[in-house]
Amino acid sequence: MSISRRIATLGLGLAASFGVSLVAHAQARELTVASSATYAPFAFENKDKQIVGFDIDIINAIAKHQNLKIKVVNTPWSGIFAALNNGDVDLVISGVTINDKRRQSYDFSAPYFAAHQLIAVPKGSTVASLKDLAGKKIAVVNASTADDVASREFGKTSANIRRFESTPLIISELAGGGVDAAIGDNGVIAYRVSQNAALKTVEDPSFPEEGFGIVVKKGDKALQDKLNAGLAAVRADGSYGEIYKKWFAKEYKGR
Repeated sequence: MSISRRIATLGLGLAASFGVSLVAHAQARELTVASSATYAPFAFENKDKQIVGFDIDIINAIAKHQNLKIKVVNTPWSGIFAALNNGDVDLVISGVTINDKRRQSYDFSAPYFAAHQLIAVPKGSTVASLKDLAGKKIAVVNASTADDVASREFGKTSANIRRFESTPLIISELAGGGVDAAIGDNGVIAYRVSQNAALKTVEDPSFPEEGFGIVVKKGDKALQDKLNAGLAAVRADGSYGEIYKKWFAKEYKGR
């Protein structure tokens, strides 16, 4: 073999090795996952300040199936999408409802939790539906699906819609008599109300079924595909049902 061919062969070998190294490095990169840890039982801090919950167990199970290295960071809801836009995090799992407005800016995994809105009121309240809240003070989490629901029904600028930064705050405001009702996602509202004997929940059949999805940047199909494959595997091997029962104390019925 001529010297020139040997050099060329050596160069190709080095390039291939370098390429493999780059791929391995990319695969090993730790992904940062944003979750707002004020959303029990989906994501919250335990007594040891660790972020735990349904969402956290789901993303960890998906990561295990897909050999993804992840780090979950507590990110306030008010800045969670900005963190994704700025590249500070790679994905978001935080009880985010999939809707057409958000699809314009982000891509989602398949739904990992079936949800709908739920109303919380004092035990003695006669409220039976969303329309019964006309003229009453309502607490919602700012920029949430509940905020959209209340704004459509009563007007975005209605002085009766009180916006807060987290679900614990809206429940606290309701329990303290500052508002007449609070609206939020069924899982978290039911969990919070179960801890307060003075409150109850009200189902409104007009609320549509929704789905929570894991959020990635628009166009990040590679990560989206990995998340979907992992979620399908978690459902298929039974671990989804185990996680569901752990956090909601009932069997998963596939709803």
